[in-house]
Amino acid sequence: MNIADRQLARSQWARTALNQPDAVLEPASADASFRSYWRVRDGETPWIVMDAPPAQEDIRPWLDVAARLSAVGLHVPQVRHADAEHGFVLMSDLGNALMLPALNAHSVDALYGNALDALLVMQTRADATGLPHYDEPRLVSEMELMPTWFLQRHLGVTPECEDWDIIESAFRALLGNAAAQPQVFVHRDFHSRNLMIGSGNDPGIIDFQDAVRGPISYDLVSLLRDCYIAWPEQRVYAWVEAYRQRAQAAGLTDVNGATFRRWFDLMGLQRHLKVLGIFCRLWYRDGKRAYLDDLPLVWRYARDVGRQYDATAPLITLLERAIGGRDLSHVNDAA
Repeated sequence: MNIADRQLARSQWARTALNQPDAVLEPASADASFRSYWRVRDGETPWIVMDAPPAQEDIRPWLDVAARLSAVGLHVPQVRHADAEHGFVLMSDLGNALMLPALNAHSVDALYGNALDALLVMQTRADATGLPHYDEPRLVSEMELMPTWFLQRHLGVTPECEDWDIIESAFRALLGNAAAQPQVFVHRDFHSRNLMIGSGNDPGIIDFQDAVRGPISYDLVSLLRDCYIAWPEQRVYAWVEAYRQRAQAAGLTDVNGATFRRWFDLMGLQRHLKVLGIFCRLWYRDGKRAYLDDLPLVWRYARDVGRQYDATAPLITLLERAIGGRDLSHVNDAA
């Protein structure tokens, strides 16, 4: 289906769902996938239409996870109508107030406090039964995006055999770290661009369709080492320790602070290696240039954490050599 046909189908579906033959859809937002979001009004009430072309996206996981999160009282869009066959959802409008623009040194404790409250509910109460496991094949396939899209496509560097030994050794350490952790409900993109500020303390949670059952530190590091904003290390580790104590009180873990910090650090390294590849793929495959501007921060996270651990320091040295003095936000015109 071409763009014009999809646009017509979307409008007709929304008008039928609302019983409003003259309803007009206006762009609300888009994300890194093929999904797009459109605002439409039923009288004075705004609604959101999610358009997920079935050839590229399956909305059934989104509907499933939305129901799981709603069931435990978390603030997610409420579904009014859904059409999985054609890839449309009519849902409540959580507004435009993303957390990211509101974050500053004065607001962050309150806003992150609300997000961490929601995360604890998600990890202790949301049903993870039947969700995909964040297992070794899934974690490996994610990390392999880094050498494919970051090293080879973005930097134009092809690893030698000895380089692959270093890469695989680091990957093995990160896999062991993930497997050692309690496995809980994981949103997988729990950060300031997927959290909305509403009228109350409960953050609106979006983009949760890729939820899995996986390591306890994954969503925590997604939030606290956000790819779009950074905080002083001392402050980050204070948030981590406070959350560990709450998780311990809730019966999620019984490890000490040093072990939990290692879990957090190395889980973040796994995530940031993956994101180095994803952000490059979003440009070279999907034409979304803006994500390259976020590469320097993601690399800084990976470098600063990876240097601290013997199992991953050689990988950081390899990547530093490949990067040299390049500005990572610049496009590789030869790619």
